Amino acid sequence: MIIDFHTHGKLAKYLEFSPAYTDWLFGAARRAGLDALCLTEHFNTQGFRQVYADISSRYPREGDAFNVNGLLVFPGMEVDIAEGGHTLVLGPMEDILSFNLALEPHKAKGSFLPFDELAAEVKRRDLHFGAGHPFRAPGHIPELSDEQLHAFEFVDLNGKDLSHDRTRTVEKTYAFAQRIGDVPVVSGSDTHQAFQYGCVTTRMDGRCTTYDELFEMVNARAYQIELADDLEFRVLTAATLKRALKEIDRLGGSYVDTILAGPAA
Repeated sequence: MIIDFHTHGKLAKYLEFSPAYTDWLFGAARRAGLDALCLTEHFNTQGFRQVYADISSRYPREGDAFNVNGLLVFPGMEVDIAEGGHTLVLGPMEDILSFNLALEPHKAKGSFLPFDELAAEVKRRDLHFGAGHPFRAPGHIPELSDEQLHAFEFVDLNGKDLSHDRTRTVEKTYAFAQRIGDVPVVSGSDTHQAFQYGCVTTRMDGRCTTYDELFEMVNARAYQIELADDLEFRVLTAATLKRALKEIDRLGGSYVDTILAGPAA
């Protein structure tokens, strides 16, 4: 099973949720060779609950995942911390939605939860906790104490960061994972736009539909991380198109209609 542990279902946080755009993303993920992904939408994105309400209403559930035309979509969210930096929280949909609602007072910049409070709440709710692109500025996750960082269960080897410096990102990520308790490193494309799928993937040794099964294999290191030869080009192309689509929206056009129009004649 080929999986991506860090993905987004919207183009940008401030935009309204578009089922058509998210469907386009999921279709592109399948065409890129993915069998599964963790949908780690930003916890303070507009319409967070709408995303899961739509998916759960239209697609069958398999364990903790939803089967979107053959693509297993595992629920999750990306959560900011007061110290600066992003974390990944994974778990069943009901638990993610409940936690997201509890975080409502902490969604605006300046009111994010401190790391210790967030980590304690994740543990209390029995969810999975990971460090998202820990070295990306202006985050400060590596500056937290080793005792604090042991709360993480996994670390994200991030596609966007790999595109800037592949060798150095791999070295720093694995060294960080070793430092905080030799926790597993898994792949995350961090895509908001379809062309980035497949830039970095995790090939699991078996298929799983629950988080218990998934993390049993993760903790047993029963997987391999694969980097695309054209990783840098995929990320650059996705970033370029993302900027163009956001500009279309700013000018009053429909970025969704633009995407769904297909190739020019």
